[in-house]
Amino acid sequence: MTKKTWLTILSVLLALPLWAQYIQDTTYIFRFKSGSDAFYVPYQGNETELKQLIEVLESHLSELQQGTMYIDVSSYAATSNKKQNAVRTAYLRNSRVKSELITRYNITESMFLTDKHISTPYSKDKLRDVVVVTFPASLERIEQIAGKQAAEKVHAYYKDQAETQNPQKETEQKQTAQKERCKTETSNLLVSQPTPEKNTEDIPVPTVTTQEKEYNIALRANLLRWATLTPDFGIEWRISKDWSIQVNGSWTSWSWNDKKRRYALWEVSPEVRYYIGTEKRGYLGAMYQIGEFNYKLGDTGKQGNLMGGGLTGGYQLKLNKNLAFDFSLGIGCTHADYEKHVVIDGVRVKQGKENKNYWGVNHAGITLVWQLK
Repeated sequence: MTKKTWLTILSVLLALPLWAQYIQDTTYIFRFKSGSDAFYVPYQGNETELKQLIEVLESHLSELQQGTMYIDVSSYAATSNKKQNAVRTAYLRNSRVKSELITRYNITESMFLTDKHISTPYSKDKLRDVVVVTFPASLERIEQIAGKQAAEKVHAYYKDQAETQNPQKETEQKQTAQKERCKTETSNLLVSQPTPEKNTEDIPVPTVTTQEKEYNIALRANLLRWATLTPDFGIEWRISKDWSIQVNGSWTSWSWNDKKRRYALWEVSPEVRYYIGTEKRGYLGAMYQIGEFNYKLGDTGKQGNLMGGGLTGGYQLKLNKNLAFDFSLGIGCTHADYEKHVVIDGVRVKQGKENKNYWGVNHAGITLVWQLK
């Protein structure tokens, strides 16, 4: 080996204590079905691992952007299928995990160190069909994959962090020792003084509690309503992580064929939701609806009002930090009172009143949600 290579290896070895002093590396294991390269987030604990990884990455986003930390991604013991061999499966699995981080969070491809296919199982547990993410990547891996210059940059960063943190630790230790001395002196002083007589009744001490609230406002647009040329808007107030209140409204008015055909509607629907799951993406709720309608699509038209309600459920699919798709369905009862009419020589002639109770699906939505944080 050349002298320069030996110096580089020596600098990496000397940097290991700095590495351990600054941050401990952690591994996150994502599991795949045998022979498949599809990344299912809810599969065998992947959702929990992903949540923990995101929390760590977000706290070190500036270091990742500056190139002073890297994310190590490796695929272990991937199995082949009829369409592709194990090496191709491993490559696609690495790409699926990275895409999940890139599309939903502020992570870029340059922040990753991607290893080739490792045919052996992972760890002493001999795990197969897994992608292992290690953060932060070791200096040895950085030099091996990203190059010597990248490793030297990371090494300089850890060294600088260690030098700045040592004085801070000494100051904290001195402050802690000073506090302990003050406590000891105060205790000795109280022991030496005579204790006054105690009151028979205890004096209540007021307690002040603070409750942290999460506050979120989101704007909504039901794309299914828009597809029927019915403008639809809503607003949601996230009272807490679990509960929210929202109000949705729709309105439209169309006529054609010399006003012989008509489609008009307005509707307001408040809803209360309770979010479930670790990611709080699924939900159950209750909704109420009220509105009026006037339509004539054939020979007979109907005009009246509606009122109803029911139970709702759905799931929110996050697109990025601010946008999401909300897939929802409601089941309940809708009551309608209306008049039937026909048009004769341009004059609308009533043909009596009717009312109906409809039981079943009375709400459906594919809603684009814009969260204002």
